[in-house]
Order: sequence, then structure tokens, then C-alpha cells
Amino acid sequence: MIDIETLLGEEMESLLGYRCQGIDKSALHLPGPDFLDTVVTQTDRKPRVLRSLQTLFNHGRLAGTGYLSILPVDQGVEHSGGASFAPNPLYFDPENIVRLAIEGGCNAVASTLGVLGAVSRKYAHRIPFLVKLNHNELLTYPNRYEQTLFGSVDQAFDMGAVAVGATVYYGSEDSRREIQEITEVFQHAHELGMATVLWAYLRNSAFKHEGTDYHTAADLTGQANHLAATIEADIVKQKQALTNGGYRAIGFGKTDPRVYEQLTSDHPIDLVRYQVANCYMGRVGLINSGGPSGKDDLHQAVRTAVINKRAGGMGVISGRKAFQKPMKEGIELLNAIQDVYLSEKVTVA
Repeated sequence: MIDIETLLGEEMESLLGYRCQGIDKSALHLPGPDFLDTVVTQTDRKPRVLRSLQTLFNHGRLAGTGYLSILPVDQGVEHSGGASFAPNPLYFDPENIVRLAIEGGCNAVASTLGVLGAVSRKYAHRIPFLVKLNHNELLTYPNRYEQTLFGSVDQAFDMGAVAVGATVYYGSEDSRREIQEITEVFQHAHELGMATVLWAYLRNSAFKHEGTDYHTAADLTGQANHLAATIEADIVKQKQALTNGGYRAIGFGKTDPRVYEQLTSDHPIDLVRYQVANCYMGRVGLINSGGPSGKDDLHQAVRTAVINKRAGGMGVISGRKAFQKPMKEGIELLNAIQDVYLSEKVTVA
């Protein structure tokens, strides 16, 4: 187990000792070994969906905890294969992506139809597959920012996947089409018994205002989470909130002063707690993305996990921080994230 306190450094007391004031943890439906039995069984999900979710929750080092550690490697489409894999060419080969997820103790591996399809007969029974069905690709010139389906639910089902994932760019000009399209995709996935994961991302140049990027504002990302839960995503992937006040700064939409004065604060755990609240108070699990690779990845990964867990989230889905390193270091980073969720010292705030 890693030394979480040492890794957090000067933020240790602030992050591990904080108690949320706005939305109390007693109001949340928290992850745990009985989450499916006490929360998901109340929904309209078919028994086969419950079985798929149980498969996700019962794999890897976090098996039986109700928390998730997922390796996502779909960046080759949007960010380009060169930009994604040049730091570690090993991962041009799909087999090494799956190996990293298995040896890293992950609950699942999330990737493209092509990546997972290339090795499905060897690995689909060894680790849960989460097939990411749509992507934004930037080879089209000039760039367009919209999600396009690269595969179908039936193809994911046939390769043995237990879940499908998709992105909606909320706030973009293309968002209404994407919402309708992915609503139908998720409905079909549930009919076949697969779980659904939504990358509920914001995308609009107007969300950058006077030097502040509100794509990670708690109020705007919270609303994206609420929309994701509305189309029956079983799990929502969201960037961890770094700021707040997006509605006020940009001057659009509807909000309430109590969002900023009573329900949240400037503390990072409060900001993510608001993201969880918009996932139907935790009835839909929130997993935060790990972000890009940098110079301080281990510290940042552990910090992200601590904030997510203490806010009431369900886990972390971290890719570039792991696969843009030698495999041994990638495994150690994934294990460090998992150690946060295994630690009894890190409690819900």
C-alpha cells in the first residue's frame, strides 16, 4: 500500500480531514459492496444488466468494494496514435493495452471497437471489456468537434463486452444530435444486457471566459451529469471539478444562488460532491477522469482519487498517466489509485 499522507504533501490535512458542509454524506447513495443490491435493483434495469454491472464490480483489486478502477485507451482516435503512443510505442499493439489493465488490477479496460476486437477471443473472458462506441477524430481538416459512431452495440455484444461507453459534448452545436443518438444506443445496450458509461463532457469555446476555463466548473459539469443520468447512463465519467460559477460568468442558462452560497464552497471535495449530487445523489456512479500525463502523475492521480472517494464518487478512470510510461510504472500508478479506495483511512467527507 502506498503512503497516501506523504504523497498528498501539504494538502494532506485539508484533503483527509475535511467535512463537507453543503450536502451531507447522509443524503448520498454511497458506493459499497451492497450498492447493486440496495440501489441498482430499485431501477428498471434488466437482470442481465445487473449481472454485467456485477461483473465490473467483481473484477480486479477493487473487487467487492463497490469502487471502480478502469483503464481507458481510446485516445488514438482523437489525439492521434502518434501523440498518444509515441511516448511508449509498446501500446500501438492492442494486446499490451489489455495486459496493462489486467496486470494493473483494473476492473475493466475501455477502448475502441478496433482495439478490443483485435484481441477479444484471447482476453474478453479474462477482463471485462468496455467498448467506447463514438469518437471525435481530428484528421478531418479543418477540425470539427462532434462525436461520431465508429461501431455498434451489436458488435460490442458479439465480442463479449459487458459494457459500452459513449461521449456527449454537452453545450456544443452538435449536442442535441448526440443526446438523441446515444439515448438510443444506451437503450439498445440495456436491452441486450450490457451496462452503459457516459463520458459527459462539455465542449464550447464560450465556456472559456476571461482567462478561466469553465469546462471543469462544478455547476456546468454537474448539469452535464444530470443530463447523463437522464438518458440512463449506469456510470458517468466526468472531469473533476476545478472551479465553479460557470453559469454566472458566461451569463446564460438557469441556476440558483444557493448552489454557490450553501451547497458548495471553494474546497475541491465540495465541488466534486456537487457533481455526485447531480448523479441523482449517487444513484448513478461518478468516476472522475485522470487527466493528461505530466511530471507529477503519481501525486496527481492519488489526489484525484482521494477527492473523488471523499466526495462520494465511485472511482477513477485513468489512461494517459498509466500507458504513457513503461508498463511497470503504469501498473504502479494504477495500483496507487486503487490503494486509495482500499484504504480505511480515506473516508467519505
